[in-house]
Parts: sequence; structure tokens; C-alpha cells
Amino acid sequence: MADNKQSRSASISRTTNETSVSVSVNLDGSGIAKISTGVGFFDHMLDQLCRHSLIDMEIETKGDLHVDDHHAVEDTGIAIGQAIAKALGDRRGITRYASLDLVMDETMTKAGVDLSGRPFLVWNVNFSAPKIGTFDTELVREFFQALAQNAGMTLHVLNHYGANNHHIAETCFKAVARVLRTATEIDPRQAGRVPSTKGTLV
Repeated sequence: MADNKQSRSASISRTTNETSVSVSVNLDGSGIAKISTGVGFFDHMLDQLCRHSLIDMEIETKGDLHVDDHHAVEDTGIAIGQAIAKALGDRRGITRYASLDLVMDETMTKAGVDLSGRPFLVWNVNFSAPKIGTFDTELVREFFQALAQNAGMTLHVLNHYGANNHHIAETCFKAVARVLRTATEIDPRQAGRVPSTKGTLV
């Protein structure tokens, strides 16, 4: 991906004994996704994250899927978070905050984000089954924990209600995508300032 004039693009490669992950992001993209993690449902969720955040993402993960999906999902979240943090730089001029309720059929989920540089996850989402197909529902939280920790963001996710576990998971990804879209955008009224009275967010 080519850097834009503000250079809000970044790439991260991360290799361990369990996974090899390569991620590129462009915060000022149009939601173009090129994703391969070997986990079909996770690929579908990451596609939603890209499309609705308008952050272009290229993600390639090779993991120990013969064990389970945990390492691939968590390490992908780590790498995406690191890439977003790198692309944000000193976070000068960003909107910083965003919050919204997102609906999908019978489900409503709220997400709120503060790109504060201080990682924290508040997770109030429950699933009625341990799996969506072959995907462990507990890995949805693991992904967002890794993302928040490594992007340096405070992230709150609250599922108000829902019956279908696929919809609950998907609204989490879509809601987080939408708040990331707003919070990472450049606010023209900030005039290039860091949006904090401290003068720093990192």
C-alpha cells in the first residue's frame, strides 16, 4: 500500500514459534481488505473491520491451527494493533474519541473508543454457545483485548441484546470498525494539535 501525503500507513511483521503474521494498514484508505488467516469466520470478521472502518488492511497469518485458532487470532490482533499505533504516530490532529450503537437484525451492540495511548478493554458481551461453526466465541474477546493493548486504545464493547451468536460477533466487529473510522480521522479544527491538554498521547 502506498503511503498517503500524511504517511498514515504502517506495516508490521511478527514471528513466533506459534505464528507468523504480516499486517499493513492505511488509515486513510477506502476499506480494501486482503486477508488470509486460515480461519474462515475470523477472515469474515476482519473483512467487516476493514470495510466499515475504511482502513485498508493486508493481513496474512500462518498459525498453528492444528492446535486451535487461539494463537492465530490473538497474534493477528497484536499485529493489527501495533500497525495502527505506528500509523497514528504521535496522534496529532486526530478526532480521538467516538462511540455508537450499531444494529444488525435482532442485535444491538455499542462500541466506544478513546485513542488515548492508554490500553484498556471493557468487555460486556456474552454468547449463548461456545462456538460459531468451528470458531470459539471466546476468541472474539481475545482479539479485541490484543487489539486494544497494542494499539494503545481504551475500548468499550457492550452488547445490549441479540439472539444469534454470529450477529452478536459481527456487530462487535462492525461497531468497533465504525468508531475507529471516526476516532482515527483528522479533525480539521484541531489544526494539527495533539488532542490532549497534556500535549501528548503516547
